[in-house]
This record gives sequence, structure tokens and C-alpha cells, in this order.
Amino acid sequence: MRIGNQISRPSRQQQFEDVKTRIHSKLVDKLDLSRVGDLKGDTLKREIRLVVEHLCDAEETLLNRQERERIVEEVIDEVLGLGPLELILKDPTVSDILINGPKNIYIERAGQMEKSEVEFRDAKHLLQIIDRIVSKVGRRIDETSPMVDARLEDGSRVNAIIPPLALDGAAVSIRRFGSNPLRLEDLLNFKAFTPEMVMLLEGCIKARCNIIIAGGTGSGKTTLLNTLSSFIGQDDRIVTIEDAAELQLQQDHIVRLETRPANIEGNGAITATDLVRNALRMRPERIIIGECRGGETLDMLQAMNTGHDGSMTTIHANTPRDAVARLETLVMMSGFELPVKAIRQQVSGAVDILIQANRLQGGPRRITAITEIVGMEQDTIVMQDIYKYTQKGIDDEGKAFGHFECTGVRPSFMNRLEAAGIRLPASAFRERVMMQA
Repeated sequence: MRIGNQISRPSRQQQFEDVKTRIHSKLVDKLDLSRVGDLKGDTLKREIRLVVEHLCDAEETLLNRQERERIVEEVIDEVLGLGPLELILKDPTVSDILINGPKNIYIERAGQMEKSEVEFRDAKHLLQIIDRIVSKVGRRIDETSPMVDARLEDGSRVNAIIPPLALDGAAVSIRRFGSNPLRLEDLLNFKAFTPEMVMLLEGCIKARCNIIIAGGTGSGKTTLLNTLSSFIGQDDRIVTIEDAAELQLQQDHIVRLETRPANIEGNGAITATDLVRNALRMRPERIIIGECRGGETLDMLQAMNTGHDGSMTTIHANTPRDAVARLETLVMMSGFELPVKAIRQQVSGAVDILIQANRLQGGPRRITAITEIVGMEQDTIVMQDIYKYTQKGIDDEGKAFGHFECTGVRPSFMNRLEAAGIRLPASAFRERVMMQA
């Protein structure tokens, strides 16, 4: 094409993309599919690498060493992995990946959002990668079922929604859970909580208190649940129930259960309620539900009230009082016509501790309250904060700052901890400001 007296030439990047597309197409023709089916892992990757390198040698377009290696890696990612996403997934500093159509990919690092240079070729390419993700965990996504929850091999949580529901192209949200989960020391270094708070929570878990972790989206509920589960003894039989398995517990005696969506005819769905009821027949010592979001909440509370002490779950709520109100709402979704007072009695009898997690402005995540549910007073659930976090302002970098404080309240369940052989120093509950964060 001429522009004035000059002929426009494709850019080097466009030439690179054209070569990669040609090599990818030729690779599919050259691969011996009968052999590929027998190859796995590194062997399959080596086989494909050899074929791609040979195809690079045959290309007329001259490639330098860096371009050649990049083509080899990107074609392998396209064939065996998740295409353009592989480049982002190799970066351990990325905590969230948000895809708004094929050309708009955003990533979160250290609480800050930024646009990635990575793109998909087109809408069809993005749909192919989504289908590859969900099919690996036995899910499907199409026009009849345009929303899906799934997970990656490393446990990262995936939600996808496609047209016609997503108007501007498929949208994907990936919450990263790395192969090396955050440890207690990491959360202490990040000032998510204080050593005194950790001592109390360790005692509560070892004394088999029932715990609910509340927080908004991205507040770190699942990370906290994973971390606190390290205090559970190796001998306890744990049954976990999730919509998309993402918990990374460190114990050996674990049974992991996952819900199942309906098939294309609308049959065969297995809900969290079904799994909770089945779990009760499996002689669990602790039941952990990844997130209570429906009628299974009633079954969970009943389990906590009938001998399955030490159970844990998470719930979406912004304050401890909101968490109690949400528990009431979720119990009502079970389909049973229970009086509000009866529901509140279930909650107050079942739950010992509420841990409130929040993501503050600028990205820091803090445990903003550890709250005890004391019991009922007439028709009201009585609660008291043991520790809390108070935000004082925003620093020059736009991040919230404040301090942790002890309210001076000694938990009423301390006798239970002491009966389990757990002794906490009296100074742990002395009213004071504990740490700036």
C-alpha cells in the first residue's frame, strides 16, 4: 500500500505475530497426534519444542535469537497452556487478573491496578482459552450456560462470563493462589494482625471454637482461612466443601468435596447443601466450607451445634454485625420458615468467634476486628470486640494507616481454652494500643 511516494511496510511486531501464527498453524499439521496422546508433561513439551524450532528454521523471515526463543515459548504456551495468560501467570507478584474482552487485561500488584500489555488475538481466541480452563475441571461454558466458576491447576480461582450476558466480549476474573501459600510469618510481616491476635486465634482453633471469617471481595478471607488452618492438629479428620476448590490446607487427613453444576439438560447438580449433609455422614471432626452463600448455612450452623466443634467458614460482610445479619439472611434461603429468634439462637449457639477482614484504601489488608459472640439478650445477639483496628488516615502514597488496639475485654470462653491446656498471658487482654500499621 502506498502512502504518498512511500510503500508502508508491516511493523516488526506485526511480522513477528504473522510468523507465530504461521508456525502455530503448521505445528498442528505436523504433530503426530497418535504419538502426542501417549506423551505427557516435559516429554510432550520437548517434542513440541523440537518441531517449533524446526519450523522456525524453515521460515523466510529472519528471526534473531530473542525473537526465535519468544516464538518457541509462546507457541508452546498456546498449545499446552493458557496462551497469553501464561506470561502473567509466571509473575508471582500478580495477585489478580481481570480480563475485559480480548484487548483489555488488567492486573493487580501490591494492591495497585495496572493495565497489562498482554492481549488475545481476538474474541474467538479468548473464548478458546476460557473453554480450556473450565473443561479441565469438568465445567462447561456456552450460550446455554454463559457463567462459570472454575480453578487453575495452582488453585487460583476463576470466574468467567461470556456473551450474550457480557456485552463487550468475554470477561474473566482470576484470583491468584500461588503454589506456595502465604504463611503466618508473611501475614505478620505485612502487619495484617499482631502477635497477640495470633495467640488468641491459635488458642481458639486448638480449643475447637467455631470460627467465621467475614470480609468483602479481595479482603483476604481465603488466605486467612488457609493460614489459620495450620493450627489444626494432624490427627483431625477435616472435610472441606467448596464451589471451586481453592483451599490449600496443610494437613494429611483431608477429604475435599466440590459442588457440581447441572448438565446441559439441567440435571445432576450437586449443591453445597447436599455436600454438607453428606459430610455429616463421613465422621468429620471439623467441617470447613470455603464460603457460605446460600441455604447450606443452616446445615453448617446445625453441624456446629451438634458436635462438630472447630469448624470454619467465610462469609461476605463488611462488619461483624453485618456478618450476623447476613447469616440470618442465608439461613432464610434454606427454604425453612424459621422465626428470626430461632435463627439468632442457632447463630449465637453455633458461632464463637467472628474475624473481620478488610481491604483498606491503597491495598493493605488488615484484620479489623476479632469479635466474640457472647449469646442472646432477649431477641438480640450480644457481641463484644476483643481486638480491633482503627484507621487514622491516608499516607502520601494513598495507603490507609492506623493502629491495632486491645479493648480490654477478656473473652468469656477463656475457661474453655484453659480446659484445653491453652494458657494466654493476662497482659494479652490489657486495654491499650498495640501496634501502628
